[in-house]
Amino acid sequence: MIDSKKRIGLLCFLLCLVSLLSCGKKEQADTDSLYNIYVINMEETRIFAREYKVKETQQDRIIEELLGQLADIPEKPNAKAPLSGEFKLLDYSLEDGQLILNFDEQYKKQSVTTEVLIRAAVVRTMNQIEGVDYVSFQVQSSPLTDASGNVIGIMSADMFIDNTESEINSREKAKLRLYFANEKGDRLVEVIRILEYSTNVSMEKLVLEELIKGPGNQVRGVAFPVINPATKIVSVTVKDGTCYVNLSEHFLLQTNHVTSEVAIYSIANSLIELSNVNRVQIAVNGDSNVMFKENISLSGIFDRNLDLITAVE
Repeated sequence: MIDSKKRIGLLCFLLCLVSLLSCGKKEQADTDSLYNIYVINMEETRIFAREYKVKETQQDRIIEELLGQLADIPEKPNAKAPLSGEFKLLDYSLEDGQLILNFDEQYKKQSVTTEVLIRAAVVRTMNQIEGVDYVSFQVQSSPLTDASGNVIGIMSADMFIDNTESEINSREKAKLRLYFANEKGDRLVEVIRILEYSTNVSMEKLVLEELIKGPGNQVRGVAFPVINPATKIVSVTVKDGTCYVNLSEHFLLQTNHVTSEVAIYSIANSLIELSNVNRVQIAVNGDSNVMFKENISLSGIFDRNLDLITAVE
């Protein structure tokens, strides 16, 4: 038999244990409900975060609550909310992990710097919500394009630098190993390109942009273009080592006499040179069920192909 003192001691211990477990669950819940709301400084040179505790628990309600916070005037006088401008958010939807935000025509009338800051703040805020893997912007239900007419495509937080510490227009040097066609168009030629780039552009998109530009005058007569220069980058993302490339229909219209393998592996080999890319999937306007030059299906995953690379004499 347990005497009364031991019984009371055991009861106190159990009460303490229950209390500790309850506190632990409460602390976890408090942590799960904390989000960073990103706002823009008054000089429009960077974004920074303010901590916010959501009141809702369901995904759709959290999305609505955070969008509301992005439109509210911040308490600090040195900042402004990214969605508090003259434009309006018409509607939004969540489809297969992609949050689609649809704005009115007024959204396109902002300066380039302001617009980039807005996207950075919104994407970094909304990407924190579980189940929101990507964010895309639309204007009157059409994909948002940049100043050159290129579709912005889907975005994730890691595509933007952390402007809590860095200026929006910061630039860095990059060394890219790109692959273009040889003169016959049946082999790949390696070209090293060193350039400055905006850190708001992902390395994957930078590689594609440089491939579309072509090999340049420095390697004239040695390396030749592979991709139709009219090709637009609809989107480019990386997940679990696979780089998903989405190009416009112009990619299917080859302007130079190159084999289908050279065209495909110019993209695949160049992207796989990046440390975070192991394989590549290519789509045209979101559709990978396409035959390229009638002999290669884009539905497959492309690995590195070293057999096509030739040494420059």
